[in-house]
Amino acid sequence: MSFDYSSRLMWLSDIEGQLEPGAGYLLCVQHAGRLSPPVGWTLVDRRSPMARLFPVPA
Repeated sequence: MSFDYSSRLMWLSDIEGQLEPGAGYLLCVQHAGRLSPPVGWTLVDRRSPMARLFPVPA
């Protein structure tokens, strides 16, 4: 999960490579599926339809 405070936008993306500190949070499938944005925010799901078991090597 990543977010942009200025545009009140949060999004879910596939995990690809290392996550840089402060760039977002890793969520398991169950928690990502139950995530709801704060009031006034928009949540965009950018994940692939089929979840990967392992990250794609860079």
